[in-house]
Amino acid sequence: MKRPQLSAAPRTTNGKEVKRLRRDGVLPAVVYGEGRGSQSIQLDAHEFELLRRHSGRNALLDLTLDGGRPQPVLLQEVQEHPVTRSTLHVDFLVVNMTEERTVDVPLSMVGTSEAVDRMGGVLLHLRDTVQVRALPDDLPPSLDLDITSLDSFEVVLHASDLALPADVTLVTDATEPLARVQPPRVEEEPIAAVPEEGEEPTEEAAEGEDGAADAGATNAAEADEGA
Repeated sequence: MKRPQLSAAPRTTNGKEVKRLRRDGVLPAVVYGEGRGSQSIQLDAHEFELLRRHSGRNALLDLTLDGGRPQPVLLQEVQEHPVTRSTLHVDFLVVNMTEERTVDVPLSMVGTSEAVDRMGGVLLHLRDTVQVRALPDDLPPSLDLDITSLDSFEVVLHASDLALPADVTLVTDATEPLARVQPPRVEEEPIAAVPEEGEEPTEEAAEGEDGAADAGATNAAEADEGA
């Protein structure tokens, strides 16, 4: 499978002047790894956004620096603006294609849970990522977690329930819980307070007692008239 291509150039602009680069559509970045020091680079912001839309986390691509030989790099970290979510800075890691790497991979919930759809429960994501190990070419952008078996509130899915590709090894503990369904909340009916001995009855209770007394007096009067 052909890897995505990305071109970059060395960057000498640093500090506050980097803002000017972003205004001009240039994205600041850094590349490091595999026996080389960290190098500041820059690339076309629009080109990177197009690549990012079609590549997930841990994307492996070929980076061409200043017209040189393409190097395989991992998209290591992306810094975003907290409000606009626009990309501010990118880290690329040069990798050895014959050496396995351990990375965090996001989880994607798939399937339908009966405990959610029919029983009104709430799906709880107990973990968003798991760690796996694989060669750079085999690193998955995400892993699917099938929630179909969550058919009651007692069932819990663990890392061992993930279906991993053949060349990927799970690093996270297999017993680590990943998802379960929480029962819906049940609103309890308010319970009327019962006055203790010597305590003044509530207004409603007093009205009830007065009503009972009135009814008793009426019944007594009727009995006297009948006699």
